[in-house]
Amino acid sequence: MPATTPERPYHHGNLRAALLDAAERSLAEHGSDQLSLRDLAREVGVSHAAPRRHFPDRQALLDALAEAGFARLDAVLRTALAAAGDGFPARLRAAATAYTRFATENAALLELMYTSKHRPGARRVVDAAAAPFALLNGLITQGQDQGTLEAGDPERVGIVLLATLQGLATFANGHIVELELLDDLVEASVDRFLRGARPLG
Repeated sequence: MPATTPERPYHHGNLRAALLDAAERSLAEHGSDQLSLRDLAREVGVSHAAPRRHFPDRQALLDALAEAGFARLDAVLRTALAAAGDGFPARLRAAATAYTRFATENAALLELMYTSKHRPGARRVVDAAAAPFALLNGLITQGQDQGTLEAGDPERVGIVLLATLQGLATFANGHIVELELLDDLVEASVDRFLRGARPLG
């Protein structure tokens, strides 16, 4: 009989999940440019051809990572909102804190999520992104309905807050501000947003 090769065959308990986990670790450590299906196959212990059963090419893997990232962001926001109660200011603070923590704990993944979302033809990524953004838009609509925020397009109103939160996360990730200060900065930013976005009169 021929000798057994050191490389394992296709079989793996949950190859897709294992590849995504390994890809996310590689993304965080080395960036998206260094992601290789062949290297990931070696890491999870399958043949170099095995990943193509789930991801025909590298771009498909990156898109799947982005989709999974948006699903996780949606789950994180929903959990935060569920624990915050019904009051709009408390819900807004909870969502803002949850978003910035996600953005600092998953910096490389979030960058990939946004980049992939705007890549032509990335329909599945766009669909995955719709859930967390609809959640945030719904939160802004709640504030408008209660008279806490000015009327208008909720996406337009919310982008001001989201841009502020993303900026804070970028500062924290770049060590411009200390990570320990992030929650306090988020709190201050939400307070300023609530004051600045109040209806006139």
